[in-house]
Amino acid sequence: MNYQGSCHCGKIRFEAEGTLEQAMECNCSHCNRKGYLLWFVPRSQFTLLTTDAELATYTFNKHVIQHNFCPSCGCAPFGFGKDRKGGDTAAINVRCLEGVEPASLKRIAVDGRSF
Repeated sequence: MNYQGSCHCGKIRFEAEGTLEQAMECNCSHCNRKGYLLWFVPRSQFTLLTTDAELATYTFNKHVIQHNFCPSCGCAPFGFGKDRKGGDTAAINVRCLEGVEPASLKRIAVDGRSF
């Protein structure tokens, strides 16, 4: 299925292809404060519909995940990193997807504080 998403003001728009059945709820200091519910897809299944010049990026801890956000509204709809096998991945905040009710998804707790 193809999903459309955006930041709050719409300046950052994207789409992702895949099957969305569950979301990860990480308790690390960043995800916990932002309230992220994450869905991971291979980077090849993610398309940024606006220019990457519109993005601001934040990294922390080991600086391996690029947390992207809109400099206008502050919304953080996705990030980029690597999966455990080294493949490029996109971490999508399902709260930023159109037509998705986060409460309908199975939540997988992740102990990001221990990473």
